Amino acid sequence: MNQPLAERIRPNSLEEYLSQHHLIGSQGSLTQHIKRGVIPSLILWGPPGVGKTTLANIIATTSNRPFYTLSAINSGVKEVREVIDKAKQSGGLFTSKNPILFIDEIHRFSKSQQDSLLGAVEKGWVTLVGATTENPSFEVIPALLSRCQVYTLNPFSKEDLENLLKRAITNDTILKTKNITLKETEALLRLSGGDARKLLNIFELLINSFDTDLIEITNDIVLQRVQQNTVRYDKTGEQHYDIISAFIKSVRGSDPNAAVYWLARMIEGGEDIKFLARRMIILASEDIGNANPTALILANNTFQAVTTVGYPEARIILSQCAVYLATSPKSNSSYMAINKAQQLVKQTGDLSVPLHIRNAPTKLMKELGYGQDYKYSHDYENNFVAQEFLPKEIENTKLYEPSNNQRENAFRAFLKRLWGRKYNY
Repeated sequence: MNQPLAERIRPNSLEEYLSQHHLIGSQGSLTQHIKRGVIPSLILWGPPGVGKTTLANIIATTSNRPFYTLSAINSGVKEVREVIDKAKQSGGLFTSKNPILFIDEIHRFSKSQQDSLLGAVEKGWVTLVGATTENPSFEVIPALLSRCQVYTLNPFSKEDLENLLKRAITNDTILKTKNITLKETEALLRLSGGDARKLLNIFELLINSFDTDLIEITNDIVLQRVQQNTVRYDKTGEQHYDIISAFIKSVRGSDPNAAVYWLARMIEGGEDIKFLARRMIILASEDIGNANPTALILANNTFQAVTTVGYPEARIILSQCAVYLATSPKSNSSYMAINKAQQLVKQTGDLSVPLHIRNAPTKLMKELGYGQDYKYSHDYENNFVAQEFLPKEIENTKLYEPSNNQRENAFRAFLKRLWGRKYNY
């Protein structure tokens, strides 16, 4: 049998589907849609090997619809239009019976390719199900995104992946003829990086390396028998996340040499330049922030520049930005401030806006005290007057703590002069 293990044990129903209970559990957001067969166009967003394609197949099977599939890697506008024409001929008159068009790696479609889907989705000729490992907000055009629901698939837990291996041993027509003991799993899980498909491929390769049907799996045996390629950069697998993590941590750690090395690894692997530039925009705010506000400006300009220029020259611009970010003073104070603020909101709920800082566009609002006793800062010396801006329940709560760098030390001195007693700066 030539079919890979991952295909042989691919789930065919919701009951067999592994994990993602927030989507397909008894109270899952997709469960009722699937069971009723009333499926909206949707984007499935999650890391590699978490069941996006499988879920798309189950949706089509359960709702009893025609199913068409395209891969964004080898399909263009011509192929999209051909499939849409077939779908129009096979579809019914009602939305609930529309054929499903599944597009794997939809983030790789160009704007024109995505544009070619708009009419079919809007007119109900097809129900689009797209799968992507990248944030749809960045990679799917707004017009198409507005017509789709986005559902996030979570990475598999260790327990999920171990259950998958046990299911393969028990249910697969080939593996269940062997006497397999799964003694240790850590090496298998580490090599697969949480990708279920990769895990099953490695496991099948490992099982096939034995000349006997009596097999005991340990970490040492896995590492001895499975060749680990640590040089090749896989844009959709574990190394994609490991190497971007190494790059981010090198910049955060102010090491331009390591930052440029990991950048080069990603460039040589053909990584999307927009992905790299976006990560540097986030870095510039999260890890540098107001210690050097120019970093965010340069990172944003880098995104615009590399999008215009493209490879190979974009590598120079990316390198310039990476070096600048790595050698900038660091501060995560703004990042920490918004984290604290969001946590406070979750804890305290929707607290009322103090009356004196509410907007009062009508006479009734003014009579109710909206805006009363508000002090206009510019009417006072140095454009400042002390007054309360937070809800009464959280008065005097300090959320922003300046970091110890030249620019934010100046912020601290400024805030201490204005708010020193109130916020203890």
